[in-house]
Amino acid sequence: MRHTFQSQQWLPYPVEVVFAFFSNPDNLPRLMPAWQKARIEEISIAPPPPHPVTSTRPGSIAAGAGTKLTISFRPFSYSPIRLPWDAEISDFLWNDHFCDRQLRGPFAYWHHCHHVKSETRTENSRGPVPGTLLEDKVDYELPLGVFGNIANSLFVASQLRSTFAYRHARTTQLLGARI
Repeated sequence: MRHTFQSQQWLPYPVEVVFAFFSNPDNLPRLMPAWQKARIEEISIAPPPPHPVTSTRPGSIAAGAGTKLTISFRPFSYSPIRLPWDAEISDFLWNDHFCDRQLRGPFAYWHHCHHVKSETRTENSRGPVPGTLLEDKVDYELPLGVFGNIANSLFVASQLRSTFAYRHARTTQLLGARI
């Protein structure tokens, strides 16, 4: 059975900065919970189409459609084993969205899209603040049929929520240090 997880985060930074941050694969392990000890094992970058104006820093990279990477991580705290996850960027449009899909890993199916759009929010003390709304949508399916659905109800859905809560906090921290 397919499940969907959705998440939103507003950030007080321009779309170009937020998109550049998320499209750089070097940031992926930094956005995963520390207990997972995630690391990129292998990467094959497919450059994105040219963009006339970017806010990426010199030496910064962006993973375009066709980029493949293998990341490994611990599936739970203190796990002595690491799980490999092969993923591919399947879709990429500058400063709008990119999507990745699992080629091999712990899920029977995984498709994750990151969308960004400009959004101004009003803060009482500062008035209107321009920024970016980051929307994540993950469609996933666990292996093992009914047992996978039980696992989703018991802990996988909850782990996704806590992983994205961590990711939001880390994004705020990392982008704040970058600016």
